Amino acid sequence: MDYQLDWRFQTFDELTTTELYGILRLRSEVFVLEQRCCFLDMDNKDQLSHHLSGYRGNELMAFARIVPPGISYEYPAIGRIVVSPKGRGEGYGVELLIVSIQKLERLYGKVPIRIGAQLYLKRFYESFGFRQSGAVYLEDDIEHIEMTRPNS
Repeated sequence: MDYQLDWRFQTFDELTTTELYGILRLRSEVFVLEQRCCFLDMDNKDQLSHHLSGYRGNELMAFARIVPPGISYEYPAIGRIVVSPKGRGEGYGVELLIVSIQKLERLYGKVPIRIGAQLYLKRFYESFGFRQSGAVYLEDDIEHIEMTRPNS
């Protein structure tokens, strides 16, 4: 598959300070400012995770982190899934999920994958094989659901 974005997959220690700053800025731009969520984004899981960053030129367009099993859930997880407002409508979200699943499976094999999804994105995640595996809950006044993708 030809990808639109240039993908980088790194451990926390492999990230440069410039890359880390870009990741934290994008997450703040979307989760804190756009979605008006007042939360501590730096949750000490970044240091334990792998980071998937999609660039268009030198600009970060998409990001997700792969969290090892036993940190957020019993299964490995994909979290902090975000696409820059500048890149929406370009298919970057689809590409981000495809690459995230591939990278997670390279690390952990074909195992169940867990995400905490915003409820309005349920159909999007279902298109990748995720199924609702928990009740609707509020996180920062946004409805979320736990979703699991069975091992394929």
